[in-house]
Amino acid sequence: MLKGKTAIVTGSTSGIGLGIAKALAAQGANIVLNGFGDVDSPKAEVAALGAQVGYHGADMSKPADIEAMVQYANTTFGGVDILVNNAGIQHVARVENFPVEKWDAVIAINLSSAFHATRLVLPGMQAKNWGRIINVASVHGLVGSAEKSAYVAAKHGIVGLTKVTALENATSGVTCNAICPGWVLTPLVQKQVDAKASAQGISNADATKQLLGEKEPSLQFTTPEELGGLAVFFCSPAGNNVRGVAWNMDGGWTAQ
Repeated sequence: MLKGKTAIVTGSTSGIGLGIAKALAAQGANIVLNGFGDVDSPKAEVAALGAQVGYHGADMSKPADIEAMVQYANTTFGGVDILVNNAGIQHVARVENFPVEKWDAVIAINLSSAFHATRLVLPGMQAKNWGRIINVASVHGLVGSAEKSAYVAAKHGIVGLTKVTALENATSGVTCNAICPGWVLTPLVQKQVDAKASAQGISNADATKQLLGEKEPSLQFTTPEELGGLAVFFCSPAGNNVRGVAWNMDGGWTAQ
């Protein structure tokens, strides 16, 4: 379905980003990976799906790096058809104790990076009259949680940016939508489950229920593969008139 298209997926060397990259690759898209840590393994996983794979190590807090990444995609693959803004970090503290430098970093990577990447790819998408911008927000783009002021502010901002981008391109073939996951089973979250089980001397299953039970009525994680499936839907002909949505995959979290 996406043969000949090229996707940049930020923060895609693991977790949600890698899951989405693999789903797009399975549909034939060329993939530009981005992120820190191990690069060879995710490149191999995506390439195994038959995709052409590139990588750019842009620091998503730096606009010049983001510009270089987009230029890399343009030079290597001839343009950007799909942009998935997924890169993100987290810091937890009460507002009065929140370190200023941590606030600035969360806003830069979780919100401003999406603005910079979007503004840089839009002209090319508009010229072709086809493009998909998919912003990975969070259930925290729709509701708040204590001690996550910067993350919640950034994710609410992502939802707002999604709506404006969609409206500005509403009569074109360029769409913009947001995915708002609840708890997602990534390696990072699995470590939290393992730590909870170890600290309390309970089973992994009980630790999982305890973690999810605080917020997520389904008592099950969303998977990166499921999120990838939604991203593919947004890129499909069925998604042509889906514009500006904040689509939650949260096990009923926001239905309460």
